[in-house]
Parts: sequence; structure tokens; C-alpha cells
Amino acid sequence: MFYVLLILAIFEQRFNITYMPKILIIGAGGQIGSELTFKLKDIHGSENVVATDINFNNLDIVNSGLFEIVDAEDYNSIRTCVEKHDVDTIYLMAAMLSATGEKYPMKAWDLNMNSLFHVLNLAKEGFIKHIFWPSSIAVFGPSTPTVGTPQHTTMEPTTVYGITKQVGERWCEYYHKKYGVDVRSLRYPGIISWKTMPGGGTTDYAVEIYHKAILEEHYTCFLSENTELPMMFMEDAIHATVNLMQASSEDIKIRSSYNLAAISFTPKEISEAIKTHIPNFKITYQPDFRQDIADSWPKSIDDSSARTDWNWNHEFNLEKMTAEMITQLRHKYLDSQINS
Repeated sequence: MFYVLLILAIFEQRFNITYMPKILIIGAGGQIGSELTFKLKDIHGSENVVATDINFNNLDIVNSGLFEIVDAEDYNSIRTCVEKHDVDTIYLMAAMLSATGEKYPMKAWDLNMNSLFHVLNLAKEGFIKHIFWPSSIAVFGPSTPTVGTPQHTTMEPTTVYGITKQVGERWCEYYHKKYGVDVRSLRYPGIISWKTMPGGGTTDYAVEIYHKAILEEHYTCFLSENTELPMMFMEDAIHATVNLMQASSEDIKIRSSYNLAAISFTPKEISEAIKTHIPNFKITYQPDFRQDIADSWPKSIDDSSARTDWNWNHEFNLEKMTAEMITQLRHKYLDSQINS
């Protein structure tokens, strides 16, 4: 496999031919992984994107084209799939998120760390050429500056999820410097999407609230009303991910993980935005254990490095995102009622 990839690289350079990557997405059934899968299929062709997960639960992904069952914690499972499909690029989207990780700390550590090592080692051994691995604002902690959190700053995460992401960033940078591995990463903020349900994260209230607003016109929030957190609409997150991976290697100056930002708001502010579309919407507050997690995270992020190095820019603000979420979810629930 190593010599095949080397020959392809020489062939591309000599004859100025763009080689279409063969992509493997691990964790394609998840919130970000599922939408990223369809976007990459649109860009590179369905025949060049292999979706994988631990089960067949996401039938949209399973039926969308090439699909394999792959255990992210099993090196041989990943390697077998890589060799079977001549994969050269891996997007490692499998992870246990913050709130769920606090319930199952050792499972979160094993999944989040073992999967990363397997993929990094596949690149080190020459089986693949490129890696995308998502980090998170969870790498920050109470000692981090909370407003305009800089790219390089104190990181003392207080969750297992955050610890795995901080350690993972260090390993990504190490493998790049030591072995030349082309690994790229983004520190995702809270991601909001109408297409997929939340996956066990502390920022999930910002997805749940739209569903409850439409279905019940009421939402009980597990964070306090003035808890400000960095957020991003899914389309912007996918756009950033694709742009990062399409950027030239020379433009990627940071090999740990790039800060990424779009908008910051509180539960009170998002509820007010919803009321412009659903005037009778009500919100109440019952903070739980996730409040402590949220309090340890930044309120806003400085992502100037991403904007400078590879021209990152977001499109959706709170108002535009809210209008899109409500419009799409109304259609989704109406279609569900018609088809039931």
C-alpha cells in the first residue's frame, strides 16, 4: 500500500493530474458524520466515499452507497476496510461526547483515544495519506480566558471528553512533526442541525429547543438562562471541514487543532429568536450536571488563525440559523405526519 500511494503521488505531480481521493468515514452514522458523508459524496462521488459505523442504525447512511461495519477501537477492523477499498483519506468522526462521557468515563477514554491511535498509526505505516480528526472547545477549562479564547492558551479540561481531545491534539501534532503525518483538526463549538438528533453533548440544548418549540411550544432547559456558549450551524461546520481538508499543506500552520467559531448565544437569547417565529413559545430552566460542564467552557472563540491561514468564514448568524431550523423542522414533522 505504501508504494502504491507513493507511485500515485509521483504520477499526480509529473502529469499534473488530480487524483480523486478514496475516503473512509468512521462514525458516519453520527450527528456530524452523517451530514459530512453526504457532502463528501456530492464532492467526490458516491463511489469514492466509504461510510462505516459500529451498527446499521442509520439507514439513510447504510443505503446511500458503500457501507461497512467497522469497530473504531479495532485496528485490524479499520485496516481491513482501508485495504479492501484502497482508502487514502480517513475522517475519524467516532467519539463519545461530553455528557455521555461523564457517565461512562473509561468507555469514553478507550473509544476516543484508541480510535485516534489506530488511524495515526495507519498513516505512519503508509496505509493512508490524510486524516481529519475533530477536536472540541471541551479542551478548554475554568482557567482558560472565556471571552475571545485564543488559539494558544491554558487548557485544563474538566471532562473526560475534553481530556481525550486535549491529549489527542498533542498526539496529532507529535505524529505530524515526528512522522510527517498529514493530520488536520478543528475545535468544533456546539453544532446545531435539523437533520440529525443530538448525540449526548452539553450544547445539545440548542438542538432540542427547536424540536420542543415546534412540537410543544415549551422547553425545559438543562442550562441556566445566561449560559453563553460558542455555537455553529451544521452547514458552516461541514463547510469548514471540507475547506480545511482541501487547503494546501503549506497553508495548514497548526497541526494540533484550529479554533473554529461562528456565533455565541445564551438559552435566553435563542428562546427570544424562536419567539419571533413561534410567539407562544415558553422556556423554563432546570440546570443539571451539564451546567458545571458548560461553566468550564469559553463564551466566545478567537478563530483568527483559521480565517487567516485557509480563509475560513461562517455564513449563519443566530437569526438566519433559527429561521432555517424552524422552516426545515416544520417540513420534517409535516412530512412525518403525512407518511405515518
